[in-house]
This record gives sequence, structure tokens and C-alpha cells, in this order.
Amino acid sequence: MPRTHLLTDFELMILLATLRVEAAAYGVEIAREIERTGGRRVLLGAAYAALDRLEQSGLVTSTVGPPTPERGGRAKRFFRVTPRGVHAIKETQQALVALWKDVPQLKEKRA
Repeated sequence: MPRTHLLTDFELMILLATLRVEAAAYGVEIAREIERTGGRRVLLGAAYAALDRLEQSGLVTSTVGPPTPERGGRAKRFFRVTPRGVHAIKETQQALVALWKDVPQLKEKRA
């Protein structure tokens, strides 16, 4: 059965990091979570470009928070994964697990 929306590796990381940081999910914190947990360096511009694409696809929504003094009076844009986004994460996970399964080169050799 074909999957409806398989994510790229970076989109998957963005969505998972967004879920992990929950209420603090704005671009900088999402990028930090990917770097901290996933060990992948993230350019902020790339993170925001991916978030914009994911929002256009209906996989995340965003809201603008109040202006903050530490940001020079600028507001943060917070992101939330939609139910459709969670579904895309699960579909991608299922596809990847199916591809990994039974690949002889990836199985541990027993001594």
C-alpha cells in the first residue's frame, strides 16, 4: 500500500524535534534540539525553510507569540505538529523500518 506523505530525513527531524520541545517549539529551539539529540548541525535558515514547507503541506501550524525584550521587541513564531504531521511521521517510520528489516549487511554478526 503506497504511503501518502513520506518525509525527507530533515523534515522528519524537524517534526520530531518540534514534538520533543513542545511549547517552546520555535525555530532556534527546534534547531538546537536536532543538534543536541540528533547530532546534526542545523542552519537556522534551512530550519525555517523546512518549517514553511511543512506548514504549507499542513503538517505543522504556527502562531506568533508576544514580542520579547531579549529579542529586541520581536515576536517568536511557535510551531505545533498537526495530526496530519503525526500521521506522516508514523508513515515514514513504518517505511524506514520495513526497509531496514532483513538487510543482511545491517545485522550484527555473532562471534
